[in-house]
Amino acid sequence: MSVPAAIATMDRLAAHLHRRARWRWSELIFWLGVLAVIFVLPSRVAIINEALIAGLFALSLDLILGLAGIVSLGHAAFLGLGAYAAAILASNGFADPLLGLAFGSGIAALVGLVTAPLLVRGGDLTRLMVTLGVSLMLGELANRNGWLTGGADGLNFSIAPVLGLFPIGFTGQRNAALYSFAVLFILFAIARRVAHSPFGLALAATRENNLRAGALGVDTSRSIVAIYTIAAAYAGAAGALLAQTTQIVSLDLFDFHRSADVMLMLIIGGAGYLYGGLIGAAAFIVLRDVISAATPEYWEFWIGLALVILVLAGRERIAAAPRRLIALVAPRTTRRGLA
Repeated sequence: MSVPAAIATMDRLAAHLHRRARWRWSELIFWLGVLAVIFVLPSRVAIINEALIAGLFALSLDLILGLAGIVSLGHAAFLGLGAYAAAILASNGFADPLLGLAFGSGIAALVGLVTAPLLVRGGDLTRLMVTLGVSLMLGELANRNGWLTGGADGLNFSIAPVLGLFPIGFTGQRNAALYSFAVLFILFAIARRVAHSPFGLALAATRENNLRAGALGVDTSRSIVAIYTIAAAYAGAAGALLAQTTQIVSLDLFDFHRSADVMLMLIIGGAGYLYGGLIGAAAFIVLRDVISAATPEYWEFWIGLALVILVLAGRERIAAAPRRLIALVAPRTTRRGLA
């Protein structure tokens, strides 16, 4: 390929990424609508806050599953790490929410960085077992070290107001929802920028064909480690938010059902285009709330039935269509460049 042709290809790619990175009116309306719901439904702010945190947790999984194709059955490990890190910090006199959020996210990111190399080699089954094993080990560590984590009793603690002005405990549930909304929006904007960057295209190429991406010059191992670390940080932030807004943590945060639930959220909303996790989380939380109120003993059965119907009806294929479209950009651009 000649130098002018290479430059033209890079210019076209830069223009394409710039167009995709621009915010659309529909997106702004979506976020304004979510913000409005917090004020319009004051009696439901607790479940809205739960949905926002679940959306952030689902977004973290979408970063590795939707963008990089990394399956995980132990993503709850980072949720629990972030929650316990923020809780332990607050229990020791450092009750500032923003400090706890940064600390919980940082601890989860560090563990994600350490464990990410285990995912570089091996297929989906290996990754499933590794991620599940890490989650089980961390849960047992939290159980065994009761002097730090409270063991089976968990931790109860108090959290300071956000910025010293806005309490987010049980007497400030609207503030808690607004706090979660602000964190979710900022982290979503960052994730959106990552997805529409050259790094995001490299992840898409890695997901679609790992060997071809490596042959084209993409450092697939570093890409996987980087996005897994980012996703762990996001899950840790979700855990910190959950701990701070409820002011209690327990070993339940490491349980397998947490990882299974977030996977269901992503399946319901669709993986690969970021908004799927948010929509799926809201649908799952609302559906669970409605069904459990009607049939407290059998709500899991009805949610499972709804999921089976969604899959059989082809909902997963429809939701995954935007992901496939984005994933084809990198290989197609490369082919044009090599032509």
